[in-house]
Formats: sequence, structure tokens, C-alpha cells
Amino acid sequence: MGLRCSDDGESFVEIAFRQRRQSSCLELLLSGNVNCAAGEGMRTVGLLGIPFDAHSSYQRGAAAAPGLIRDALRCDSSNLWSEAGVDLGAAGALFDAGDLELPPTLAAFELIESAVRSLLDRNYAPLCLGGDHSVTYAVVKAFASCFDSLTIVHFDAHPDLYQEFQGNRFSHACPFARILEERLVARLIQVGIRTMNVHQREQAKRFAVEVFTMSKLPEISGLRIKGPVYVSFDMDALDPAFAPGVSHREAGGLSVREAIALIHAIPGPIVGADIVEYNPARDWDGVTSVAAAKILKELAGRMIG
Repeated sequence: MGLRCSDDGESFVEIAFRQRRQSSCLELLLSGNVNCAAGEGMRTVGLLGIPFDAHSSYQRGAAAAPGLIRDALRCDSSNLWSEAGVDLGAAGALFDAGDLELPPTLAAFELIESAVRSLLDRNYAPLCLGGDHSVTYAVVKAFASCFDSLTIVHFDAHPDLYQEFQGNRFSHACPFARILEERLVARLIQVGIRTMNVHQREQAKRFAVEVFTMSKLPEISGLRIKGPVYVSFDMDALDPAFAPGVSHREAGGLSVREAIALIHAIPGPIVGADIVEYNPARDWDGVTSVAAAKILKELAGRMIG
């Protein structure tokens, strides 16, 4: 159930035109015939849809999320200004590269990595819309080729540190184990965790992950980060009262206000981000798409500002 911005909504012709335009933008990007449009001293955020949920373990549906997050972002019920005063509607602030066309296999990861690297090579700051959380592994592989000493700040109800899950090493429950095994980042900080089991606790110790569970959230106020930051935001970091449209609802999570405050408090430059695990099939009246669009605005505002 998506958010409708008018009584009539988009016609099939309008939807087809928008999808064709987004596909054309992506073809231009990958061909190398498009340049960063931002003014001097301003970074352009490159929005990239990753409609992939083949590695979801419980309920698929997150592949349908990117377009609905865009619709909520552009809806006239709000505007494109972040709370920090950044206008995402300004010329050169936001470039929409459209959605990738992906097979439901591991071959998708190579396509994701290539598309994100193309954005980085053209000086865009990628903000990716999933999709399930498995896509973060491929996205971060692209970032690792461009950034040394990258820190990930990971918002989630779940640590996603399984060595393997249900026989799948690339499950959406495993991306950070793969990222840390390959030493793609210097540091992983997890925020909002509230489902840590024995195995994942051992994994966190093995990889020296800094975990701020919901019960320890006040301790994050003293966090210090040097160097570039990548933010991975799983929508189930939010309490289901604010984001019912997720496959793995876990009560006791962040409010949208708390999440925004934490995003604004992250020290260091945010060079990229993803928003994942929004499942429209579980949503109610587009509530979660609105929350995802709000998180998008605040992340993009930090990335530009």
C-alpha cells in the first residue's frame, strides 16, 4: 500500500514515463556521459534504487520499496527541505539514477557494485534504496575501492553478523560478517540492536564491533569518529509503531525523532548511505514509506551539508 499524493494518483502513462526516464538516467550514468551537476563546494547525492530481496529469510517484498520511497519523498504533503536547512530540490542537490534491473541471484551483487562505483567515479555521494540488507555488502565493496579507513554506522534491530543463515552466507542476516571478513571497512558501529544472540555476540567480539543496544543508547553521546562515514539504515531499527512496514518487526525500537537526532549527531563526513528492509506488503497506509523518506531527507542533508 503506497502513499497517494492526490485523489487520482499517477496514471499508467505517467508511471511508465517516469520509469523510462529513470532507466535512461541510469544508462547515461553507466555510459559515463553525465557529470556532477552540483555547484562548487556542494556534493550531489546520487539516488540509486536496488530492488533486490532474493536473500530475505522470512518475508520477501522489500524489492518493491525504492519507488514508493521516492513517491513519499516527492509527495506534495511535505517538501524537500531537511531539518538542517538543506534544500534537496535545489539544482545539483539530488541526481536520481533510477532503479537497477537485477536477477534474483548472486550475479546481482556485481551489478550493484558496478553501479555504485560508477556513481563514486563521477563524484556523486551514493544513497541507495533497497531492497533487503544483503545489498549492503555489494555497495560497501564499491566504497572500499574509493575510501580508506571507512566507518560504518549501522542502524538496525538485528546485528546481521551471522556466519551463515539458513545455509546462505549472503543472506540479509549476514552482510556485516562478509564486510568484516574482507576487511572492507576499518570500523563497524551498530545502533539500536535488540536481538543479539550468543552466536552474534561471539561474532561481534571476533570482529571488534562496537554495539550500542537500545538499553545502552545513551552511551553513544560520547562517540568519536575520524574519517569518512557510511550509514546503513535498516527500517526495523525504528519501533513498529513508527515503521510497521518491515518483514521483521521488533518492538522496543527507536522513534523517528530519536533516529533523526542520532543521524545529525554522527561526527565526520557522511560519504554514502543505504536505506533497506522497507517491505510495502507489510505497511499500513504508507506510514513506513513516509518514515523512510524522512530518513532519506536527513541523511541526504548531512551528505550534502
